[in-house]
Amino acid sequence: MTETRFDVLTIGNAIVDIIAPVEPGFIEREGMTEGIMHLIDTERAEELYSKMPLSRQQISGGSAANTAAGVASLGGRAAFVGKVADDPLGDVFEADLGALGVHYSTSRLKNGALTARSMIFLSESGERTMNTYLGACHQLTEQDIKPDEIGSAAITYMEGFLWDPVESKKAFVLAAHYAHKSERAAAFTLSDPFCVDRYRAEFLDLIRSKTIDYVFANVHELKSLYQTEDLGEAVREIAKDAELAAITMGADGAMAIHNGEIVSVPAFPVDGVVDATGAGDLFASGFLLGMARGQSLQSALQTGCLAASEVISHIGARPQLDLHDLTKQHGLVG
Repeated sequence: MTETRFDVLTIGNAIVDIIAPVEPGFIEREGMTEGIMHLIDTERAEELYSKMPLSRQQISGGSAANTAAGVASLGGRAAFVGKVADDPLGDVFEADLGALGVHYSTSRLKNGALTARSMIFLSESGERTMNTYLGACHQLTEQDIKPDEIGSAAITYMEGFLWDPVESKKAFVLAAHYAHKSERAAAFTLSDPFCVDRYRAEFLDLIRSKTIDYVFANVHELKSLYQTEDLGEAVREIAKDAELAAITMGADGAMAIHNGEIVSVPAFPVDGVVDATGAGDLFASGFLLGMARGQSLQSALQTGCLAASEVISHIGARPQLDLHDLTKQHGLVG
């Protein structure tokens, strides 16, 4: 087995989140529906970006990148694979991950689509209206998957969203192959109930064929996977299909299912949920690092829930506190 350089390597859509408050009437004038996510093309992305105030906040985002950032904050060795363009927002994305200590060496896309961005307009009421341009992140290919990086990661973790573009799907499968070739674990998150609806048969095949070892899902995604409203039934099914499954249950905490054993832990109490964005991503950070470090299922679940509790206590999908210090206060993650 190759020497371990990374506790967790994540693969996913490289997106820059751009957040800005807007004056009353802006959402309506631009033809948007408040509180809804709109998928937009290149021309619209450039137009809206030019209309955002200079006070906008720009930060690297994307589900798997958030997980890598969380692993780094927890004191783990993290790496990320995802595609940005050779443009200013690509610079923002790369600089952000570098500042967090996340290894990132995916080559930039040249002379093609722009770096993906999610432009989030905040109304006075606090409502978030999103405009997402996927651009360069959908250009991830097998050439971006490096056997030496995957082989030196204890766990490789991927987004279900990668299943949308054909070339990214091939990259996903190749990464799992390289992980297993090096006797490492491959994991993925179901990402979204709509994603599960689109690819249910293929996701089940990934799990049952053992292409994937660890499965991450929230309750809604798990029920969607097995087309049932009965959580108990869905848990029994995933127990038969997956080597290990980690299920988040919101305020009810989380559970892990492994070799017929089910372990549950409660959520960490928070004063109030400010923004649930990134909760699942940060749960994955803690759980994955716990598994990479050989912790018990209970300890890994607790680390995941603690990381999730921090990120939901403020706006944004990245931790604001040093998660490593936070876990030490609770006697978690060595």
